[in-house]
Amino acid sequence: MKRLITGNEAIALGAFEGGVTAAFGYPGTPSTEILESLAMFRDRGVYAEWSPNEKVALEAAAGASIAGARTLVTMKLVGLNVAADPLMTLSYVGVVGGMVVVVADDPGQDSSQTEQDTRHYARLAKIPCLEPADAEEARDFTVAAFEISEKWRCPVILRTTTCVAHSRALVEENPSPRQRNETKFERNVPQFVPLPVFGRVLRRKVEVRLDAQAQEASRSELNTVIRRPGRAFGVVSHGVAALHAAEAFPDASILKIGWGWPFPDALLRSFAASVDRLLVVDEGDPILEEHIRSLGIACDGKNFVPRCGEITPSRLREVRRAMFPELRIPPAPEPVPDAADLPARPPTLCPGCPHRAFFTALGRFDVIVTGDIGCYSLGAFPPLNRTDTILCMGAGFSMAHGMAKAGETKPIVGVLGDSTFFHSGVTALLDAVYNKSAAVYVVLDNRITAMTGHQDHPGTGVTLLGETTKAASIEAMARACGVDRIRVVNPYDVDAMASAIGEELAAREPSLIISRAPCPLHIRKPLGPPRRVDEAKCVKCGACMKCGCPALERDASTGRPSVNAQACNGCSLCDRLCRFGAIGPSAPDTAK
Repeated sequence: MKRLITGNEAIALGAFEGGVTAAFGYPGTPSTEILESLAMFRDRGVYAEWSPNEKVALEAAAGASIAGARTLVTMKLVGLNVAADPLMTLSYVGVVGGMVVVVADDPGQDSSQTEQDTRHYARLAKIPCLEPADAEEARDFTVAAFEISEKWRCPVILRTTTCVAHSRALVEENPSPRQRNETKFERNVPQFVPLPVFGRVLRRKVEVRLDAQAQEASRSELNTVIRRPGRAFGVVSHGVAALHAAEAFPDASILKIGWGWPFPDALLRSFAASVDRLLVVDEGDPILEEHIRSLGIACDGKNFVPRCGEITPSRLREVRRAMFPELRIPPAPEPVPDAADLPARPPTLCPGCPHRAFFTALGRFDVIVTGDIGCYSLGAFPPLNRTDTILCMGAGFSMAHGMAKAGETKPIVGVLGDSTFFHSGVTALLDAVYNKSAAVYVVLDNRITAMTGHQDHPGTGVTLLGETTKAASIEAMARACGVDRIRVVNPYDVDAMASAIGEELAAREPSLIISRAPCPLHIRKPLGPPRRVDEAKCVKCGACMKCGCPALERDASTGRPSVNAQACNGCSLCDRLCRFGAIGPSAPDTAK
């Protein structure tokens, strides 16, 4: 039976059909749905979990793989930065059961702070990297990745992109999935304990493995050639970019690289010899291009192909126009303006979001705010304007500590979310306390991993499989780190939150404020009745508008604010901001 599924769903299907026993990961767009889809196979013997971070996920998968099980790890591109430490050593140590590390790259930075190219990590770790071009290949390549991993006893990276992860294709299910491996660890100290005396031997084995894998890659059906008549022009590309190249260059022969590392040198040489002019289309860094040039093969590449952003058919059409001006190829049609007759919709926190209330209170203070990765990143935008730096997960705390220790005289507030606290904020807080930081640290605890679609984490008390478990306490972990000043505040009480911030700033020692209120979208119920503006009391001062709630609207001609009852979540923030009592519930507030 064929089903129309996304690339992420196809990877989950491929993992199941490939005999996966256990899967681990941390949510991050565009990879999140893989584990969520794989969790649906729980009744068929597959274990899946959200781990606290990507490093823990990869290490757990490594343990299961060394014990013989086939395992899957999922993350987005920046997650591999976190998991890189164990991955590098695991390349030497190797695995027993097949282990596939799915990394979703984000060309164009639709949902990521960087546009890094995971192929660099495959080369650094000296492990194979496969690149499916669509959902059907995503399933097939996942199955193949397990086979390659088990054959060569090393992890394999499956690199996808936003386009592959979220696009759909018809995929036929395999009615006879592979049986799962028996799990039985067999002791082998020289293999699994890479102390220098053993590691030096393992290092040499990695090079032998790479040479053999390069030869296999050149013969692999994961790399395909689309032959067109003539030999005038050819294109080498990888993943979905190769499909776009085939569309943009209909007369060119195409070498589509699916097994991209180790480089299939024999195949690259033979294809290059079959054409008179060669274009290399790298989506991301010129990794293929630089290697092909190192083989002594002349080619075009980034002198025509854009270095930044997603490689699309329209962008490659412009590449073709630039390369072949004599063909007089007409330019691509101008894109239709997106809703040109509608007002702009800048990114903003949802109506009723507790983070808006916190940032509104924080706005009363002249402080430096080191932010982090999450919904609360939107606190950087007008009208809140209350985030000054963002680096990576956990850095909201670490950067605040660093600024304080560097002698910054302005008060500093470090901010991160509850899921991020468990991901990498605990060690940052430990560092701040141990080294006597003077900053104020804030956890915006909305009881869920909201930004990536409401995934559970160690603080929610629920696992990915829906099982009730122990809920980790932010307060208890902070006390264990040595924090003496810990306060839990309801952010909707703006005055109480402002008072807490002011007192902790004056303390001049490490302190933790936990801004705790649930994400309204997650609990799926209004926080109270919609608000309304009493026109008789409203003086049109605009104080309510400064919080930036999308439910608050202002008449352009009269300047009078109003509340869109359909958008309002009843959080009461605007009530508290109005000094004239002009805003209140539209009906008696019975919410608890």
